[in-house]
Amino acid sequence: MTIALKEITVKNILTKSNLPVADYSANPYVGCVHACRYCYASFMKRFANHPEPWGTFVDVKQWPPVSRPEKFAGKEIFFSSVTDPYQPPEKRYRRTRALLEQMQGSGCSISIATKSDLVLRDLDIIKTFPGARVSWSINTLDNAFQRDMDKAVSIERRFAAMKAFHEAGVRTTCFISPIFPGITDPCAIIRRAKSQCNLVWLENLNLRGGFKKDILDYIAARYPALSGLYESIYVRGDKGYWTEMDAELRAFTRKEGLPYVRDDDSLQRPFAAPPVVVNYFFHEEIVPSAKKAQKAGGVR
Repeated sequence: MTIALKEITVKNILTKSNLPVADYSANPYVGCVHACRYCYASFMKRFANHPEPWGTFVDVKQWPPVSRPEKFAGKEIFFSSVTDPYQPPEKRYRRTRALLEQMQGSGCSISIATKSDLVLRDLDIIKTFPGARVSWSINTLDNAFQRDMDKAVSIERRFAAMKAFHEAGVRTTCFISPIFPGITDPCAIIRRAKSQCNLVWLENLNLRGGFKKDILDYIAARYPALSGLYESIYVRGDKGYWTEMDAELRAFTRKEGLPYVRDDDSLQRPFAAPPVVVNYFFHEEIVPSAKKAQKAGGVR
């Protein structure tokens, strides 16, 4: 597959974040070659002026050095809200690395979300940031399903990177997202990850935008026995599946001796052993409450 790459100049690389878990977002790229079939960030194509399909183009950002990095002391920067900061072009362009170097020693905290093990290259600098957190998206242990859903590195490579960061003392998260009803086995993933992460985040598959039809067509073709379940959830709006899974996970984590919460106070806890499991199934309930807490000085 041919990837359209071009360099663009932007005035700023750090933008105020509306996310309850960060003060600023950093997106060193526009677009992402991981081409996840369910990617919510595909809406960015409207603003990117690209005729190419989502997943086949990347704009590489160039920006002036961050002015007075020390003013971000005590703030949290999230890499990245609408791209993967360690997708393959990062190996050549090193834009994520460049921003880390600009912010090193500023006193800011960082959190990184990726599907890549290229992040291992920057372990040396990441671990110098106070309270650094790195998360890997893992929603299956089935290699065939993973390859159907994204073009990122294998599940085993993601787990290996997570283990290396965990052993280096960096707070790690296994982000089980998105959970595909009837396909993703969160309990199996938690068992696999619990010895090498501090947090487990759970997020339901939320179909919207242009990829909704693609995913439903995929399920009909590859998992026809699940078509009725997906129609119930994503056409008729039935939340019963997530309510039942919430109850199952509560029972499972109790048996495993893992804390289980439906809010994000986990971000305020010290390094957890065992990991805290956080349920984000019900965004309309969780996100507003998190933002309210943020304004009150709670979740940052």
